Amino acid sequence: MRTSPRPDLLIDPDKTVHAGTSRRRFLTWTGVAAGVAFLPGLFGDTAASVGAPRRGAQLFTLGVASGDPLPDGVVLWTRLAAAPLARGGGMGPAPVVVDWEMATDESMRRVIRRGFELATPAHGHSVHVDVRGLEPGRDYFYRFRALGDLSEVGRTRTAPAPGARVGALSVAFASCQSWADGFFAAYADMASAAPDVVFHLGDYIYEKPIPTRGGRRQTDAMPESARREATSIDDYRDRYALYKLDPQLRHAHRTSPFISVFDDHEVDNNWAAAIPEDRQPLPEFALRRAQALKAWWENTPVRVTQQPRGTDIRAYRRFAFGDLAEFSVLDTRSFRSDQANDDNDAPQNAATADPRRTILGAPQERWVLDGLARSRRRWNVLAHQTTIADLAHTDDGARAVSMDGWSGYEASRARILDGARARGVTNLVSIVGDIHRNVVADLRPTYRRDSPTVGVELAGTSIASGADGSDSDDRDRAIKAASPHVRFGNAQRGYVLNRLHRDRWEAEYRVAQTIATPTASLHRRALVTIPDARPDVDVV
Repeated sequence: MRTSPRPDLLIDPDKTVHAGTSRRRFLTWTGVAAGVAFLPGLFGDTAASVGAPRRGAQLFTLGVASGDPLPDGVVLWTRLAAAPLARGGGMGPAPVVVDWEMATDESMRRVIRRGFELATPAHGHSVHVDVRGLEPGRDYFYRFRALGDLSEVGRTRTAPAPGARVGALSVAFASCQSWADGFFAAYADMASAAPDVVFHLGDYIYEKPIPTRGGRRQTDAMPESARREATSIDDYRDRYALYKLDPQLRHAHRTSPFISVFDDHEVDNNWAAAIPEDRQPLPEFALRRAQALKAWWENTPVRVTQQPRGTDIRAYRRFAFGDLAEFSVLDTRSFRSDQANDDNDAPQNAATADPRRTILGAPQERWVLDGLARSRRRWNVLAHQTTIADLAHTDDGARAVSMDGWSGYEASRARILDGARARGVTNLVSIVGDIHRNVVADLRPTYRRDSPTVGVELAGTSIASGADGSDSDDRDRAIKAASPHVRFGNAQRGYVLNRLHRDRWEAEYRVAQTIATPTASLHRRALVTIPDARPDVDVV
Protein backbone atom coordinates (compact mmCIF):
# COMPACT_ATOMS: atom_id res chain seq x y z
CA MET A 1 0.00 0.00 0.00
CA ARG A 2 1.33 3.43 -0.94
CA THR A 3 0.30 6.21 1.41
CA SER A 4 1.68 9.31 -0.35
CA PRO A 5 -0.99 11.27 -2.16
CA ARG A 6 -0.45 11.52 -5.91
CA PRO A 7 -2.24 13.43 -8.67
CA ASP A 8 -4.14 11.55 -11.36
CA LEU A 9 -1.86 10.53 -14.18
CA LEU A 10 -1.36 7.82 -16.77
CA ILE A 11 2.00 6.06 -16.46
CA ASP A 12 4.22 6.09 -19.55
CA PRO A 13 3.74 2.64 -21.15
CA ASP A 14 7.39 2.61 -22.25
CA LYS A 15 8.57 2.68 -18.64
CA THR A 16 8.71 -0.56 -16.70
CA VAL A 17 6.85 -0.61 -13.40
CA HIS A 18 7.93 -3.19 -10.82
CA ALA A 19 5.30 -3.77 -8.16
CA GLY A 20 6.19 -6.39 -5.63
CA THR A 21 7.26 -9.16 -7.99
CA SER A 22 8.52 -12.36 -6.37
CA ARG A 23 9.50 -15.90 -7.31
CA ARG A 24 6.36 -17.95 -7.93
CA ARG A 25 5.64 -21.16 -6.10
CA PHE A 26 3.33 -23.87 -7.36
CA LEU A 27 1.63 -27.08 -6.40
CA THR A 28 2.88 -29.92 -8.56
CA TRP A 29 0.58 -32.69 -9.70
CA THR A 30 3.36 -35.11 -10.64
CA GLY A 31 4.97 -32.17 -12.41
CA VAL A 32 1.90 -31.15 -14.46
CA ALA A 33 1.39 -27.73 -12.85
CA ALA A 34 5.05 -26.82 -12.32
CA GLY A 35 5.81 -23.49 -13.94
CA VAL A 36 2.20 -22.81 -14.96
CA ALA A 37 2.46 -19.08 -14.30
CA PHE A 38 5.26 -18.75 -16.83
CA LEU A 39 3.29 -20.28 -19.70
CA PRO A 40 2.42 -17.87 -22.53
CA GLY A 41 -1.05 -16.36 -22.28
CA LEU A 42 -1.55 -16.84 -18.55
CA PHE A 43 -2.43 -13.19 -18.00
CA GLY A 44 -3.83 -12.44 -21.45
CA ASP A 45 -2.57 -9.79 -23.85
CA THR A 46 -5.74 -8.53 -25.50
CA ALA A 47 -5.70 -5.28 -23.52
CA ALA A 48 -2.58 -4.21 -25.38
CA SER A 49 -4.59 -3.74 -28.57
CA VAL A 50 -6.99 -1.27 -26.94
CA GLY A 51 -6.25 2.43 -26.67
CA ALA A 52 -5.97 4.08 -23.26
CA PRO A 53 -9.10 5.74 -21.83
CA ARG A 54 -9.34 9.50 -22.05
CA ARG A 55 -9.31 11.70 -18.96
CA GLY A 56 -12.85 12.10 -17.67
CA ALA A 57 -14.03 8.70 -18.91
CA GLN A 58 -16.23 6.71 -16.54
CA LEU A 59 -13.81 4.19 -15.05
CA PHE A 60 -15.67 2.86 -11.99
CA THR A 61 -18.39 1.06 -13.92
CA LEU A 62 -17.83 -2.16 -11.93
CA GLY A 63 -18.35 -0.43 -8.60
CA VAL A 64 -16.43 -0.46 -5.36
CA ALA A 65 -16.22 -3.02 -2.57
CA SER A 66 -14.56 -3.81 0.73
CA GLY A 67 -13.76 -7.08 2.41
CA ASP A 68 -11.97 -9.29 4.93
CA PRO A 69 -12.50 -6.96 7.92
CA LEU A 70 -10.09 -7.10 10.84
CA PRO A 71 -10.22 -5.10 14.09
CA ASP A 72 -7.67 -2.64 12.68
CA GLY A 73 -8.11 -2.94 8.95
CA VAL A 74 -10.11 -3.76 5.84
CA VAL A 75 -9.46 -4.30 2.12
CA LEU A 76 -10.78 -1.72 -0.35
CA TRP A 77 -11.35 -2.87 -3.93
CA THR A 78 -12.18 -1.55 -7.35
CA ARG A 79 -11.46 -2.49 -10.95
CA LEU A 80 -11.18 0.12 -13.66
CA ALA A 81 -13.19 -0.48 -16.83
CA ALA A 82 -13.96 2.29 -19.30
CA ALA A 83 -15.65 -0.25 -21.59
CA PRO A 84 -16.48 -3.09 -19.20
CA LEU A 85 -17.79 -5.57 -21.80
CA ALA A 86 -14.81 -5.11 -24.12
CA ARG A 87 -11.67 -7.20 -23.84
CA GLY A 88 -9.34 -5.53 -21.38
CA GLY A 89 -12.20 -3.34 -20.12
CA GLY A 90 -11.21 -0.62 -22.58
CA MET A 91 -8.22 0.28 -20.39
CA GLY A 92 -5.31 -0.18 -22.77
CA PRO A 93 -1.81 -1.47 -21.93
CA ALA A 94 -0.68 1.12 -19.38
CA PRO A 95 -0.95 1.17 -15.58
CA VAL A 96 -3.16 3.88 -14.10
CA VAL A 97 -2.68 5.63 -10.77
CA VAL A 98 -5.74 5.26 -8.55
CA ASP A 99 -6.08 7.54 -5.53
CA TRP A 100 -8.15 6.38 -2.57
CA GLU A 101 -9.34 7.98 0.61
CA MET A 102 -11.17 6.84 3.73
CA ALA A 103 -13.30 8.97 6.05
CA THR A 104 -15.42 8.64 9.15
CA ASP A 105 -18.42 10.30 7.50
CA GLU A 106 -20.35 9.53 4.33
CA SER A 107 -19.87 13.05 2.99
CA MET A 108 -16.10 12.35 3.02
CA ARG A 109 -15.27 15.57 4.92
CA ARG A 110 -13.37 13.87 7.78
CA VAL A 111 -10.74 11.99 5.82
CA ILE A 112 -8.44 9.91 8.05
CA ARG A 113 -6.46 7.90 5.45
CA ARG A 114 -5.48 8.44 1.83
CA GLY A 115 -3.01 7.02 -0.64
CA PHE A 116 -2.64 5.64 -4.14
CA GLU A 117 -2.20 2.33 -5.93
CA LEU A 118 -1.30 1.30 -9.46
CA ALA A 119 -4.00 -0.47 -11.45
CA THR A 120 -2.05 -2.58 -13.93
CA PRO A 121 -3.15 -4.62 -16.95
CA ALA A 122 -1.35 -7.64 -15.45
CA HIS A 123 -4.02 -7.65 -12.71
CA GLY A 124 -6.96 -6.65 -14.89
CA HIS A 125 -6.63 -3.02 -13.70
CA SER A 126 -7.90 -4.08 -10.29
CA VAL A 127 -6.87 -2.44 -7.01
CA HIS A 128 -6.62 -4.06 -3.56
CA VAL A 129 -5.83 -1.60 -0.76
CA ASP A 130 -5.14 -3.12 2.66
CA VAL A 131 -5.89 -0.20 4.98
CA ARG A 132 -4.55 -0.65 8.52
CA GLY A 133 -4.45 1.43 11.71
CA LEU A 134 -8.24 1.74 11.95
CA GLU A 135 -10.41 1.66 15.06
CA PRO A 136 -12.21 -1.60 15.83
CA GLY A 137 -15.95 -2.06 15.51
CA ARG A 138 -16.86 1.11 13.62
CA ASP A 139 -18.11 2.27 10.23
CA TYR A 140 -15.85 3.92 7.67
CA PHE A 141 -16.50 5.35 4.21
CA TYR A 142 -14.23 5.31 1.16
CA ARG A 143 -13.93 6.25 -2.48
CA PHE A 144 -11.48 6.20 -5.40
CA ARG A 145 -10.36 8.66 -8.07
CA ALA A 146 -8.57 8.02 -11.38
CA LEU A 147 -8.03 10.13 -14.50
CA GLY A 148 -10.48 12.72 -13.25
CA ASP A 149 -13.26 10.23 -12.52
CA LEU A 150 -14.61 9.82 -8.99
CA SER A 151 -16.18 6.60 -7.73
CA GLU A 152 -19.27 6.17 -5.62
CA VAL A 153 -18.80 6.23 -1.85
CA GLY A 154 -18.73 2.84 -0.15
CA ARG A 155 -19.42 1.98 3.47
CA THR A 156 -17.40 -0.61 5.36
CA ARG A 157 -16.99 -1.76 8.95
CA THR A 158 -14.09 -3.11 10.97
CA ALA A 159 -14.38 -6.12 13.26
CA PRO A 160 -14.64 -5.59 17.03
CA ALA A 161 -11.46 -5.63 19.09
CA PRO A 162 -10.01 -9.05 19.98
CA GLY A 163 -11.73 -10.38 23.08
CA ALA A 164 -14.14 -7.43 23.30
CA ARG A 165 -17.54 -8.31 24.71
CA VAL A 166 -19.93 -8.11 21.77
CA GLY A 167 -23.67 -8.25 22.30
CA ALA A 168 -24.85 -8.60 18.71
CA LEU A 169 -23.58 -9.09 15.16
CA SER A 170 -25.52 -9.05 11.89
CA VAL A 171 -24.26 -11.45 9.22
CA ALA A 172 -25.68 -12.24 5.78
CA PHE A 173 -24.58 -15.11 3.59
CA ALA A 174 -25.26 -15.80 -0.06
CA SER A 175 -24.11 -17.95 -2.98
CA CYS A 176 -24.85 -19.16 -6.50
CA GLN A 177 -25.84 -16.23 -8.72
CA SER A 178 -26.25 -17.46 -12.29
CA TRP A 179 -26.66 -14.23 -14.25
CA ALA A 180 -28.90 -15.76 -16.92
CA ASP A 181 -31.36 -17.31 -14.47
CA GLY A 182 -32.82 -14.08 -13.12
CA PHE A 183 -32.23 -10.78 -11.38
CA PHE A 184 -30.30 -10.25 -8.16
CA ALA A 185 -33.23 -8.83 -6.17
CA ALA A 186 -31.87 -10.46 -3.02
CA TYR A 187 -28.92 -8.07 -3.02
CA ALA A 188 -31.17 -5.01 -2.93
CA ASP A 189 -32.92 -6.51 0.10
CA MET A 190 -29.57 -7.33 1.68
CA ALA A 191 -28.26 -3.80 1.14
CA SER A 192 -31.31 -2.36 2.87
CA ALA A 193 -30.41 -4.42 5.95
CA ALA A 194 -26.75 -3.22 5.79
CA PRO A 195 -25.33 -6.21 7.71
CA ASP A 196 -22.03 -5.87 9.57
CA VAL A 197 -20.49 -8.42 7.19
CA VAL A 198 -21.56 -10.56 4.23
CA PHE A 199 -20.17 -14.01 3.48
CA HIS A 200 -20.21 -15.04 -0.17
CA LEU A 201 -19.82 -18.81 -0.22
CA GLY A 202 -19.08 -19.39 -3.87
CA ASP A 203 -20.40 -19.56 -7.44
CA TYR A 204 -20.10 -15.79 -7.80
CA ILE A 205 -19.94 -16.36 -11.57
CA TYR A 206 -20.78 -19.31 -13.80
CA GLU A 207 -18.34 -20.49 -16.41
CA LYS A 208 -20.92 -22.16 -18.67
CA PRO A 209 -22.14 -20.45 -21.89
CA ILE A 210 -24.94 -17.93 -21.45
CA PRO A 211 -27.96 -18.44 -23.74
CA THR A 212 -28.01 -16.24 -26.83
CA ARG A 213 -30.80 -14.09 -25.49
CA GLY A 214 -29.39 -13.94 -21.97
CA GLY A 215 -31.89 -16.31 -20.39
CA ARG A 216 -34.30 -14.49 -18.06
CA ARG A 217 -32.52 -11.16 -18.60
CA GLN A 218 -33.20 -10.96 -22.36
CA THR A 219 -30.35 -8.66 -23.33
CA ASP A 220 -27.72 -8.50 -26.03
CA ALA A 221 -25.37 -6.48 -23.82
CA MET A 222 -22.93 -9.29 -23.14
CA PRO A 223 -19.29 -9.83 -23.98
CA GLU A 224 -18.63 -12.06 -26.98
CA SER A 225 -16.98 -14.64 -24.71
CA ALA A 226 -20.23 -15.16 -22.77
CA ARG A 227 -21.53 -17.31 -25.65
CA ARG A 228 -18.99 -20.05 -24.83
CA GLU A 229 -17.57 -21.68 -21.74
CA ALA A 230 -14.96 -19.54 -19.99
CA THR A 231 -11.50 -21.12 -20.15
CA SER A 232 -8.98 -18.25 -20.35
CA ILE A 233 -8.23 -15.37 -18.01
CA ASP A 234 -9.79 -12.93 -20.49
CA ASP A 235 -12.95 -15.06 -20.59
CA TYR A 236 -13.17 -15.09 -16.79
CA ARG A 237 -12.48 -11.36 -16.55
CA ASP A 238 -15.29 -10.74 -19.06
CA ARG A 239 -17.67 -12.87 -16.98
CA TYR A 240 -16.89 -10.99 -13.77
CA ALA A 241 -17.42 -7.68 -15.58
CA LEU A 242 -20.83 -8.80 -16.81
CA TYR A 243 -21.91 -9.83 -13.31
CA LYS A 244 -20.51 -6.74 -11.60
CA LEU A 245 -22.47 -4.47 -13.91
CA ASP A 246 -25.59 -5.60 -12.04
CA PRO A 247 -26.69 -2.55 -9.99
CA GLN A 248 -28.10 -4.58 -7.09
CA LEU A 249 -24.88 -6.55 -6.65
CA ARG A 250 -22.88 -3.30 -6.74
CA HIS A 251 -25.24 -1.82 -4.13
CA ALA A 252 -24.63 -4.71 -1.73
CA HIS A 253 -20.87 -4.46 -2.22
CA ARG A 254 -20.69 -0.76 -1.44
CA THR A 255 -22.92 -1.19 1.63
CA SER A 256 -21.15 -3.96 3.61
CA PRO A 257 -17.76 -5.68 3.67
CA PHE A 258 -17.71 -9.12 2.04
CA ILE A 259 -15.74 -12.21 3.08
CA SER A 260 -15.61 -14.36 -0.04
CA VAL A 261 -14.48 -17.80 -1.10
CA PHE A 262 -14.83 -19.64 -4.39
CA ASP A 263 -16.67 -22.87 -5.11
CA ASP A 264 -16.63 -24.79 -8.40
CA HIS A 265 -18.17 -22.51 -11.05
CA GLU A 266 -15.51 -19.84 -10.65
CA VAL A 267 -13.33 -22.45 -12.40
CA ASP A 268 -15.15 -25.54 -13.72
CA ASN A 269 -18.22 -27.46 -12.59
CA ASN A 270 -17.40 -29.87 -9.72
CA TRP A 271 -13.64 -29.65 -10.16
CA ALA A 272 -11.62 -31.51 -7.56
CA ALA A 273 -8.05 -30.23 -7.05
CA ALA A 274 -6.18 -31.27 -10.22
CA ILE A 275 -9.17 -32.99 -11.80
CA PRO A 276 -11.63 -31.18 -14.12
CA GLU A 277 -15.25 -32.08 -14.75
CA ASP A 278 -14.62 -33.53 -18.19
CA ARG A 279 -11.68 -35.24 -19.90
CA GLN A 280 -9.71 -32.04 -20.38
CA PRO A 281 -5.98 -32.89 -20.34
CA LEU A 282 -4.40 -32.12 -16.97
CA PRO A 283 -1.81 -29.63 -18.32
CA GLU A 284 -4.59 -27.64 -19.99
CA PHE A 285 -6.71 -27.73 -16.83
CA ALA A 286 -3.74 -26.61 -14.73
CA LEU A 287 -3.43 -23.52 -16.91
CA ARG A 288 -7.19 -22.93 -16.88
CA ARG A 289 -7.41 -23.29 -13.11
CA ALA A 290 -4.49 -20.89 -12.55
CA GLN A 291 -6.10 -18.28 -14.77
CA ALA A 292 -9.56 -18.70 -13.23
CA LEU A 293 -8.20 -18.35 -9.69
CA LYS A 294 -6.25 -15.26 -10.68
CA ALA A 295 -9.41 -13.71 -12.15
CA TRP A 296 -11.23 -14.56 -8.89
CA TRP A 297 -8.55 -12.73 -6.89
CA GLU A 298 -8.59 -9.74 -9.24
CA ASN A 299 -12.34 -9.33 -8.85
CA THR A 300 -12.69 -10.02 -5.12
CA PRO A 301 -11.96 -7.73 -2.11
CA VAL A 302 -9.33 -9.99 -0.54
CA ARG A 303 -5.74 -9.37 0.52
CA VAL A 304 -2.60 -9.81 -1.53
CA THR A 305 -1.86 -12.89 0.58
CA GLN A 306 -4.79 -14.60 -1.19
CA GLN A 307 -3.30 -13.90 -4.63
CA PRO A 308 -2.64 -17.28 -6.30
CA ARG A 309 0.81 -18.37 -7.41
CA GLY A 310 -0.07 -20.43 -10.41
CA THR A 311 -2.44 -23.11 -9.10
CA ASP A 312 -1.38 -22.58 -5.48
CA ILE A 313 -3.79 -20.47 -3.43
CA ARG A 314 -4.42 -20.03 0.30
CA ALA A 315 -8.14 -19.23 0.35
CA TYR A 316 -8.91 -20.69 3.77
CA ARG A 317 -8.59 -18.16 6.56
CA ARG A 318 -10.17 -17.15 9.87
CA PHE A 319 -12.05 -14.08 11.14
CA ALA A 320 -13.02 -13.24 14.72
CA PHE A 321 -15.63 -10.74 15.91
CA GLY A 322 -14.76 -9.94 19.52
CA ASP A 323 -15.73 -12.70 21.92
CA LEU A 324 -18.99 -13.41 20.08
CA ALA A 325 -18.07 -15.39 16.96
CA GLU A 326 -15.19 -16.89 15.03
CA PHE A 327 -15.57 -17.90 11.38
CA SER A 328 -13.27 -20.45 9.75
CA VAL A 329 -13.61 -19.92 5.99
CA LEU A 330 -12.86 -23.22 4.23
CA ASP A 331 -11.67 -24.21 0.76
CA THR A 332 -13.35 -27.50 -0.17
CA ARG A 333 -12.16 -27.50 -3.80
CA SER A 334 -8.39 -27.08 -3.97
CA PHE A 335 -7.25 -30.05 -1.89
CA ARG A 336 -10.05 -32.61 -2.16
CA SER A 337 -9.87 -36.18 -3.42
CA ASP A 338 -11.79 -36.92 -6.60
CA GLN A 339 -15.50 -37.49 -6.10
CA ALA A 340 -16.48 -41.12 -5.53
CA ASN A 341 -18.89 -43.18 -7.62
CA ASP A 342 -18.33 -41.13 -10.79
CA ASP A 343 -19.76 -38.08 -8.98
CA ASN A 344 -23.33 -39.41 -9.28
CA ASP A 345 -25.82 -39.43 -6.41
CA ALA A 346 -25.37 -42.91 -4.95
CA PRO A 347 -25.54 -44.96 -1.75
CA GLN A 348 -22.60 -44.47 0.59
CA ASN A 349 -20.13 -47.33 0.33
CA ALA A 350 -16.50 -48.28 0.91
CA ALA A 351 -15.33 -45.47 -1.37
CA THR A 352 -17.17 -42.74 0.53
CA ALA A 353 -15.94 -44.20 3.86
CA ASP A 354 -12.30 -44.55 2.74
CA PRO A 355 -10.19 -42.77 5.43
CA ARG A 356 -7.56 -41.90 2.82
CA ARG A 357 -9.99 -39.61 1.05
CA THR A 358 -10.45 -35.98 2.11
CA ILE A 359 -12.48 -32.92 1.18
CA LEU A 360 -10.10 -30.44 2.85
CA GLY A 361 -6.66 -32.00 2.69
CA ALA A 362 -4.74 -32.98 5.83
CA PRO A 363 -3.14 -29.55 6.51
CA GLN A 364 -6.51 -27.75 6.34
CA GLU A 365 -8.18 -30.40 8.52
CA ARG A 366 -5.52 -29.79 11.19
CA TRP A 367 -5.94 -26.03 10.81
CA VAL A 368 -9.71 -26.33 11.37
CA LEU A 369 -9.38 -28.49 14.49
CA ASP A 370 -6.54 -26.43 15.95
CA GLY A 371 -8.62 -23.28 15.50
CA LEU A 372 -11.69 -24.82 17.10
CA ALA A 373 -9.58 -26.04 20.04
CA ARG A 374 -8.18 -22.54 20.66
CA SER A 375 -11.44 -20.63 20.18
CA ARG A 376 -13.01 -18.96 23.19
CA ARG A 377 -15.81 -17.34 21.20
CA ARG A 378 -19.48 -17.94 21.86
CA TRP A 379 -20.23 -19.14 18.31
CA ASN A 380 -17.83 -21.29 16.28
CA VAL A 381 -18.66 -21.17 12.58
CA LEU A 382 -17.52 -23.12 9.52
CA ALA A 383 -18.20 -20.96 6.44
CA HIS A 384 -17.81 -22.96 3.25
CA GLN A 385 -19.38 -24.33 0.09
CA THR A 386 -21.09 -27.74 0.24
CA THR A 387 -23.30 -29.34 2.88
CA ILE A 388 -21.78 -31.39 5.68
CA ALA A 389 -25.12 -33.06 6.45
CA ASP A 390 -26.41 -35.95 4.39
CA LEU A 391 -29.30 -34.70 2.27
CA ALA A 392 -30.48 -38.18 1.43
CA HIS A 393 -33.21 -39.21 -0.96
CA THR A 394 -34.45 -42.59 -2.15
CA ASP A 395 -33.30 -43.69 -5.61
CA ASP A 396 -34.63 -47.05 -6.90
CA GLY A 397 -35.34 -48.07 -3.35
CA ALA A 398 -31.85 -47.21 -2.07
CA ARG A 399 -30.76 -44.30 0.12
CA ALA A 400 -28.63 -42.01 -2.08
CA VAL A 401 -26.62 -38.88 -1.34
CA SER A 402 -24.48 -36.38 -3.24
CA MET A 403 -20.88 -37.35 -3.88
CA ASP A 404 -19.78 -33.70 -4.21
CA GLY A 405 -20.70 -32.71 -0.64
CA TRP A 406 -19.25 -33.98 2.62
CA SER A 407 -21.61 -36.97 2.39
CA GLY A 408 -19.20 -38.32 -0.23
CA TYR A 409 -16.26 -37.87 2.18
CA GLU A 410 -17.54 -39.58 5.32
CA ALA A 411 -14.17 -40.10 7.00
CA SER A 412 -13.19 -36.47 6.48
CA ARG A 413 -16.52 -35.35 7.97
CA ALA A 414 -16.09 -37.65 10.98
CA ARG A 415 -12.56 -36.38 11.62
CA ILE A 416 -13.82 -32.79 11.81
CA LEU A 417 -17.04 -33.36 13.78
CA ASP A 418 -15.69 -36.04 16.11
CA GLY A 419 -12.62 -33.85 16.58
CA ALA A 420 -14.76 -30.84 17.47
CA ARG A 421 -16.73 -32.91 20.00
CA ALA A 422 -13.55 -34.33 21.54
CA ARG A 423 -12.22 -30.79 21.97
CA GLY A 424 -15.36 -29.68 23.80
CA VAL A 425 -16.47 -27.27 21.06
CA THR A 426 -19.94 -25.84 21.65
CA ASN A 427 -22.22 -23.74 19.47
CA LEU A 428 -20.82 -25.19 16.24
CA VAL A 429 -22.61 -23.81 13.18
CA SER A 430 -21.97 -24.61 9.52
CA ILE A 431 -23.09 -22.05 6.90
CA VAL A 432 -23.06 -23.24 3.29
CA GLY A 433 -24.47 -22.60 -0.17
CA ASP A 434 -24.12 -24.64 -3.39
CA ILE A 435 -27.39 -26.62 -3.36
CA HIS A 436 -29.81 -23.90 -4.59
CA ARG A 437 -32.23 -24.55 -1.74
CA ASN A 438 -32.70 -23.69 1.91
CA VAL A 439 -32.05 -26.49 4.40
CA VAL A 440 -31.57 -26.59 8.16
CA ALA A 441 -30.13 -29.84 9.51
CA ASP A 442 -28.44 -31.45 12.48
CA LEU A 443 -24.67 -31.83 12.22
CA ARG A 444 -23.62 -35.39 13.02
CA PRO A 445 -20.35 -37.28 12.43
CA THR A 446 -22.35 -39.99 10.63
CA TYR A 447 -25.93 -40.41 9.48
CA ARG A 448 -25.83 -44.13 8.83
CA ARG A 449 -26.30 -45.04 12.51
CA ASP A 450 -27.14 -43.33 15.77
CA SER A 451 -24.70 -40.49 16.22
CA PRO A 452 -24.67 -37.44 18.51
CA THR A 453 -25.71 -34.04 17.20
CA VAL A 454 -22.71 -31.72 17.55
CA GLY A 455 -24.01 -28.61 15.81
CA VAL A 456 -26.42 -27.08 13.31
CA GLU A 457 -26.06 -26.57 9.57
CA LEU A 458 -27.69 -23.60 7.84
CA ALA A 459 -27.70 -24.08 4.08
CA GLY A 460 -28.73 -21.02 2.10
CA THR A 461 -30.44 -21.05 -1.27
CA SER A 462 -29.13 -19.39 -4.41
CA ILE A 463 -29.33 -15.72 -5.29
CA ALA A 464 -30.49 -16.62 -8.81
CA SER A 465 -29.33 -20.08 -9.91
CA GLY A 466 -32.26 -22.31 -10.75
CA ALA A 467 -34.64 -19.43 -11.57
CA ASP A 468 -37.73 -18.90 -9.42
CA GLY A 469 -38.05 -22.22 -7.64
CA SER A 470 -40.99 -22.99 -5.35
CA ASP A 471 -41.77 -23.22 -1.69
CA SER A 472 -41.34 -26.99 -1.94
CA ASP A 473 -40.36 -29.15 -4.91
CA ASP A 474 -39.93 -32.87 -5.52
CA ARG A 475 -36.36 -32.92 -4.25
CA ASP A 476 -37.30 -31.00 -1.10
CA ARG A 477 -39.99 -33.55 -0.33
CA ALA A 478 -37.65 -36.45 -1.10
CA ILE A 479 -34.95 -35.07 1.21
CA LYS A 480 -37.39 -34.58 4.06
CA ALA A 481 -38.76 -38.09 3.63
CA ALA A 482 -35.31 -39.75 3.76
CA SER A 483 -33.52 -37.37 6.12
CA PRO A 484 -35.11 -37.16 9.58
CA HIS A 485 -32.29 -34.85 10.72
CA VAL A 486 -33.50 -32.11 8.33
CA ARG A 487 -35.52 -29.50 10.23
CA PHE A 488 -36.52 -27.12 7.43
CA GLY A 489 -36.45 -26.96 3.65
CA ASN A 490 -37.49 -24.54 0.92
CA ALA A 491 -36.62 -24.22 -2.79
CA GLN A 492 -37.06 -20.49 -3.57
CA ARG A 493 -34.35 -17.93 -4.31
CA GLY A 494 -32.94 -15.55 -1.69
CA TYR A 495 -30.35 -15.39 1.07
CA VAL A 496 -29.98 -15.80 4.85
CA LEU A 497 -29.83 -12.81 7.21
CA ASN A 498 -28.44 -13.77 10.63
CA ARG A 499 -28.46 -11.94 13.94
CA LEU A 500 -26.03 -13.36 16.46
CA HIS A 501 -26.63 -12.71 20.17
CA ARG A 502 -24.99 -14.08 23.27
CA ASP A 503 -27.99 -16.29 24.11
CA ARG A 504 -29.16 -17.23 20.60
CA TRP A 505 -28.47 -17.27 16.86
CA GLU A 506 -31.37 -16.11 14.68
CA ALA A 507 -31.28 -17.06 10.99
CA GLU A 508 -33.91 -15.33 8.88
CA TYR A 509 -34.49 -17.11 5.57
CA ARG A 510 -35.54 -14.41 3.11
CA VAL A 511 -36.98 -15.51 -0.24
CA ALA A 512 -38.62 -14.09 -3.36
CA GLN A 513 -41.72 -15.35 -5.15
CA THR A 514 -40.00 -14.59 -8.45
CA ILE A 515 -36.69 -13.18 -9.70
CA ALA A 516 -38.02 -12.48 -13.20
CA THR A 517 -37.95 -8.74 -12.45
CA PRO A 518 -35.27 -6.62 -10.73
CA THR A 519 -37.94 -5.00 -8.55
CA ALA A 520 -39.04 -8.29 -6.95
CA SER A 521 -39.47 -8.08 -3.20
CA LEU A 522 -38.34 -10.59 -0.57
CA HIS A 523 -40.11 -11.77 2.53
CA ARG A 524 -39.34 -13.85 5.61
CA ARG A 525 -39.99 -17.51 4.89
CA ALA A 526 -38.71 -18.80 8.24
CA LEU A 527 -36.94 -17.65 11.38
CA VAL A 528 -34.63 -20.34 12.74
CA THR A 529 -33.37 -19.89 16.30
CA ILE A 530 -30.40 -21.81 17.71
CA PRO A 531 -30.14 -21.50 21.51
CA ASP A 532 -26.81 -20.98 23.22
CA ALA A 533 -25.04 -24.18 24.37
CA ARG A 534 -27.59 -26.54 22.79
CA PRO A 535 -27.40 -27.90 19.18
CA ASP A 536 -31.11 -27.61 18.54
CA VAL A 537 -33.35 -25.35 16.48
CA ASP A 538 -36.73 -23.71 16.68
CA VAL A 539 -38.32 -22.94 13.30
CA VAL A 540 -41.10 -20.37 13.01
